[in-house]
Amino acid sequence: MVMGTAERREAPEDGGAAGATARSVREAPDRGIPAAGPDGQDGPGRERRIRADGHGEHEERSAYRPLWTEEPARRRRLPDPVRTAAVRAVLVVAVTLIMAMVAFLCTLAGSWLAFPMVLGSVAGTVVATWGVLDVWVTRQVWNQRHGVVSVPSSTARAMRRERRRARRQARSAERAQERIRRRGGAGQLSHP
Repeated sequence: MVMGTAERREAPEDGGAAGATARSVREAPDRGIPAAGPDGQDGPGRERRIRADGHGEHEERSAYRPLWTEEPARRRRLPDPVRTAAVRAVLVVAVTLIMAMVAFLCTLAGSWLAFPMVLGSVAGTVVATWGVLDVWVTRQVWNQRHGVVSVPSSTARAMRRERRRARRQARSAERAQERIRRRGGAGQLSHP
């Protein structure tokens, strides 16, 4: 008989198991998931703890514990064009690997399909290489255009400079209009 920790504490020191009052605690087969209690209220989201003190035992129920906790993403999501190119590259590489495996098995079996599959695998390798290079180029172009890479040759720096200049001009025009409104039109030529 296997005894739990609580049962070992209550077992007598002399080794006589007849006088021991061993209690049974319902446990789930997995230690991390508590079993349902007699009232059926315990579930996978609740913990059940049994504490023994000097006067007797009583059951404590802790508050509801969620099954998982949200964690912030370690890396930001890829931009849409880069993600599209990456998905395309993964699909092409997967198909190429399948074709290479089929070509190998057909060669072992001596099938007539081996030669066409080898040709297809070679063509697939060329296309897969292009797909992986496409991901890299798309990522570099996106970084250049959207300001992730800040180097003097970046087109994003010039675009930011133009946007700042346009905002500055809009603010100065707005201030000039505000000055004219505050003066009540004084200093302006009257229209005939």
